[in-house]
Amino acid sequence: MHAQVEAVFREERGRLLAALARRFGDLDLAEEVASEAIEAALVRWPVDGVPPNPGAWLMTTARRKAVDRLRRDQVYAAKLAILQVEADRAAPATEGDQLPDERLQLFFTCAHPALAAEDRGALTLRCLAGLTTPEVARAFLVPTATMAKRIVRAKKKIKDARIPFRVPGADELPERLPGVLQVIYSVFTEGYAASSGPFLQRLDLAEEAIRLARILRRLLPDEREVAGLLALMLLIHARRDARTGPDGEIVLLDDQDRSRWDRDQISEGSDLVVAALTGGTAGPYGVQAAIAALHDEAADVAGTDWPQIVALYDILITIDPSPVVALNRAAAIAMRDGPEAGLALLDELSDEPRLRDYHPFPMARADLLHRLGRLPEATAAYEQALALAGTEPDRAHLRRRLAAVTEETKP
Repeated sequence: MHAQVEAVFREERGRLLAALARRFGDLDLAEEVASEAIEAALVRWPVDGVPPNPGAWLMTTARRKAVDRLRRDQVYAAKLAILQVEADRAAPATEGDQLPDERLQLFFTCAHPALAAEDRGALTLRCLAGLTTPEVARAFLVPTATMAKRIVRAKKKIKDARIPFRVPGADELPERLPGVLQVIYSVFTEGYAASSGPFLQRLDLAEEAIRLARILRRLLPDEREVAGLLALMLLIHARRDARTGPDGEIVLLDDQDRSRWDRDQISEGSDLVVAALTGGTAGPYGVQAAIAALHDEAADVAGTDWPQIVALYDILITIDPSPVVALNRAAAIAMRDGPEAGLALLDELSDEPRLRDYHPFPMARADLLHRLGRLPEATAAYEQALALAGTEPDRAHLRRRLAAVTEETKP
């Protein structure tokens, strides 16, 4: 019974918290009474059974507890009343609202541009994913006390700046939605390729990001970039089991056992790519998802449609220009036209400050230099990448590459 209650709470918590925050205008109060409601459920449900509509039971219980608390603290009640009036003015309720629940408001509140960038992901995991503060701290590899301060700071900012719990209007949505998507994708990328620590992947984070994207997809079914983000993450995550060896070592795409790729996720992701690219100008997540789909659908590296991948990178770099996109495009051109062509493009990026501490850049140069037989230069580039690598699997992979080049340079 306890496991069943926890499963219900995990599913309902974000919806419950969003509705309470919208109702009372205070995220701290919403969290406290939501927690008290689940504690009451843990006491009552084993005796009475799980109610037919557990979400409604939790909501009713939480609202009663909030009202009881407000009655005991008139000063607090007056303050909340003011916040609620302001929230109502900013986002009046409408009978025609077709949103399945109120989590969408919470997505936009947690990713509000007024919040510090480092706080947005933390607050999203805390409020929408339902992770505890220690779990969020582990996700970002910081002490629990540090993360607790971040979350308190973010909540205080929401309260002090009177950030409303609302969905942006149609005129604001194109500007605000990318911030929400970026928060989710940042969580995923840390799970897909950890920035530091003993493991290459942190599957719990990657899967949490996918779960959040599924929620957002249900809430915004007509937004093609939401479909694109979910597609991209599914198509990348489908390779998770083949990306590392028995001892946690990195297995590059060329050497992966593609029979271990998750075909169900690839199929779902490919269908979402169609939705993301249909009906208007493609967005960056949709284009990246299309690139990932071409990789996943190829039988091997040699059979990959590199001309089409380069064409997609040509589109991506016009709609979302960045040094990392340019780096990936250069790698794709190296596969299509040969290592010299790719290396020439990488050399054009050598003064880019945003790639200065990004170890995949010198690693890509080292691999191309190695393929061209320029071994002393390859050695220097591998050493540079090794000095920048943040995880032990990355460092171990680079040490193996460096040892192979060193062996080849011996007379």
